[in-house]
Amino acid sequence: MDLTQILWRFGLLVPAIVIHEVAHGYAAYLLGDTTAKDRGRLSLNPARHIDPWGTVLLPLLMVAVLGFGFGYAKPVPINPYRFKNYRQGMFLTGIAGPISNLVLAAFSGLAFRLYGGVPILGQALLFFALMNLVLMFFNLIPLPPLDGSRVLPLFLTDRGMAIYDQVERYGFLIIIAALWLLPSFLGVDPLGWYFDVTVYPLLGLFTGL
Repeated sequence: MDLTQILWRFGLLVPAIVIHEVAHGYAAYLLGDTTAKDRGRLSLNPARHIDPWGTVLLPLLMVAVLGFGFGYAKPVPINPYRFKNYRQGMFLTGIAGPISNLVLAAFSGLAFRLYGGVPILGQALLFFALMNLVLMFFNLIPLPPLDGSRVLPLFLTDRGMAIYDQVERYGFLIIIAALWLLPSFLGVDPLGWYFDVTVYPLLGLFTGL
């Protein structure tokens, strides 16, 4: 992949990441928490959300090496104690980011059906749909610091939450193992399997491919 392709793919990934974070903050705002708004994070200006590693270096490296990538922006600050219902508030703010990516993927897929035959534009629309679905489903993994760790507690009993609290401290280590250690040393790719049954069926539904 040449430098031009790397840069335009990275350029499409950044707005998907930024909109994802703004969606978290806006959901919290609707639920009564103005923290993100007060700190100027309900903005689509990428400069307000960029994390040097998560928004720039990681996505660039992944796009250059794998042809696709995902990343993250600086987390939008929220104060869950302003929510009337803690678990429900965490669920709604947590799911808002992935839902924003689903909506972007759906619109991009529809546009691809209409304009997929146009050189460059069709490729960009397909890639944008793919990357939004990857961001959506990766973030729905129920391990911190991913959004799924906010979504899952709504469905757990108090005992289930106690067990989950013991497991979630190892969330980052589990993610690293799933991404790199298992594929490298055991030839097992749980993330690839997960995307095969989530990302690609929806990509086909949206784009018609």
